[in-house]
Amino acid sequence: MAATAVRYLRSAGAPTAVEALPRPALRAVRDDERMPVDPGEFRRVLGHFASGVTVVTALDEDGPAGFACQSFASLSLDPPLVVFMVARTSTTWPRIARAGRFCVNVLGADQAELCRAFAVSGADKFAGVPWTPAPSTGSPRLPDVPAWIDCEIAAVHTGGDHLIVVGRVAALAAAATDSTAPLLFHRGRFGRFAE
Repeated sequence: MAATAVRYLRSAGAPTAVEALPRPALRAVRDDERMPVDPGEFRRVLGHFASGVTVVTALDEDGPAGFACQSFASLSLDPPLVVFMVARTSTTWPRIARAGRFCVNVLGADQAELCRAFAVSGADKFAGVPWTPAPSTGSPRLPDVPAWIDCEIAAVHTGGDHLIVVGRVAALAAAATDSTAPLLFHRGRFGRFAE
């Protein structure tokens, strides 16, 4: 078929050689593309946005791994997708990436100490922390959390100094009662809803 098209183009007098477009130059972010914002001011201002707190866990050949994460959100209903962001410098992320699956444990208002334990870099975060395997992926499900979401990694995108991890939900559940308040993070402190 292609040979027929080339013969036709030649017979019609059309040029058969097509000049290739120049290859785009690969480059890093230029200085003029960076926002002129002080990182401390950026953190202070965005700290005014209250968020929930989660612990993202996985199970790899070395055992359970996890980290505290406040940058978590639902992404899509159909298909069911969630998203979390993780620093590229995270030492836990490579283990979760190798596992290819994870469980998001939504923390309750009384679980600030659990969050602090998972926010420490380099420590054995599961020391003294019981867990059960999530039903689909086997990732650690922490006790007494108001909700958990069991996922397979669907995609990973770059986002500055963080990675944007998209998970396809395989299983999920919430506590039997809706009385468990969530743990909130606002302006560098933990908090809870007040009536």
